[in-house]
Amino acid sequence: MKKALKILLLFNSPSAQPRGYEYKEEFADPENMYTENDIHRALLVNGHGVRVLGLFNDIAPLLEEVREFPPDVIFNLVDMFNEKAQWDKNAAALIEMLGIPFTGCSPVSLMLCNNKAMSKKILSYHRIKVPHFETFDRGRRVQVGKKLKLPAVVKPLCEEASRGISQASVADSAEALEERVKFIHQKMEMDAIAEEYVDGRELYVTVMGRKKIEVFPARELLFGELPEGEPRIATYKAKWDDAYRQRWGIKSVFAGKLSEELERQVSETCKRAYRALGLDAYARFDIRVTPDGQVFIIEANANPCLARIDEMAQSAEKLGLAYDALVQRVVEMALER
Repeated sequence: MKKALKILLLFNSPSAQPRGYEYKEEFADPENMYTENDIHRALLVNGHGVRVLGLFNDIAPLLEEVREFPPDVIFNLVDMFNEKAQWDKNAAALIEMLGIPFTGCSPVSLMLCNNKAMSKKILSYHRIKVPHFETFDRGRRVQVGKKLKLPAVVKPLCEEASRGISQASVADSAEALEERVKFIHQKMEMDAIAEEYVDGRELYVTVMGRKKIEVFPARELLFGELPEGEPRIATYKAKWDDAYRQRWGIKSVFAGKLSEELERQVSETCKRAYRALGLDAYARFDIRVTPDGQVFIIEANANPCLARIDEMAQSAEKLGLAYDALVQRVVEMALER
């Protein structure tokens, strides 16, 4: 029988709320905090005592909460702070300093994966294929190097969930690339990265574990009926806009048949990437498989969505790991660390 634990469910709130606020209305909204609601329900089903706390732009409520109601584990769903996605690592670092077991990857892993250039440099060092790329810092002249082949996909350097990515992100000329980089610099106030466009199937592969790691069945993004000539990339709309997805027949499914050799290659590539980036809980890799069978890591996500409807939970269920059991395993891994 599982031991009942005192768990603090910690997440980023869309606005500042006092301690003790229960988020009942937000949790009940299927378009709003559905992940938090799913986790909350699963923790209760598993017999744990749960308190909830949302952070917006102040860490004081967290310090007060753990002082007054010290938890056994913090279930950390913070993926931004003060509307900045790159600060998810700071929340994890603060919890780490408090000495309380917490779910998810370490602050270092979150930092490495959030910075698209840094993670790609590490993967390249370990001879794991990634698209060739260049970075463009704010305040410097935008100059496209001769080694970067076009078309290229221009993205914010440190951002999550495809924010800042649209069909306009694909540049097939130096002029278009410069224009998109300046858009990210000026409108999003972020540094930019341009990655060579890799044509092929887009797969999402979850990896979980510490000493022994497990690769879940791959999911695939099908681009449906996008107009001829449109690049097949996971834009923000392709991921999150239901009307856009329905219009173009874009959907996420379990990956179509892969050859035995290609399946082994995908699995081994993701395991090697997981180890290379020092991941120690769970992560999702966005990969491209080219028509000739090459496997490229496009992005490493150390803080993937844990909602019932998302890739990780669906892949776990195909393995025979029900959602409530998946959430319990995440808690147990926090205690192990």
